[in-house]
Amino acid sequence: MLPQDVEATAESVVRHAISAGLMIATAESCTGGLVAGALTAIAGSSAVVDRGFVTYSNEAKMEMLGVQQDVLANHGAVSEPTARAMAEGARTNSRAQVAVSVTGIAGPGGGSDDKPVGLVHFAVARADGSVAHVEKRFGAIGRDQVRLESVRVALGLLQDAVTR
Repeated sequence: MLPQDVEATAESVVRHAISAGLMIATAESCTGGLVAGALTAIAGSSAVVDRGFVTYSNEAKMEMLGVQQDVLANHGAVSEPTARAMAEGARTNSRAQVAVSVTGIAGPGGGSDDKPVGLVHFAVARADGSVAHVEKRFGAIGRDQVRLESVRVALGLLQDAVTR
């Protein structure tokens, strides 16, 4: 059962994507497929959701999405360059015209001074080659809450992308 606001946004994304004739792909790390799950909870989503990539490990990011090893080595999995590469990889390795990516530190451990718990990077790649990035710092609000807030942001980015 999705929170009402998440369900409403997912439903809006699906409805607008259908109207626009757009297919969607997701590339998720810290959310572990929750964005794709929110979309596919909506009746009719099979018309627009092409696939979701859950790429929790760096190896999965490289193998499934084509994220370059040097991007991960130089910037880390939780970074703007990785989020951008994940979104581009999801779009090019699918039939989607729009792809969203999420990579972050949900906690409670794993954070550092540079990359604290609650830091999440998002990107949306479009067929025209544009890639938009958003960084959020949710803080140490708890693992479940970081993941839920990340779903909200990712769906909002998709909403913007399919209504352009």
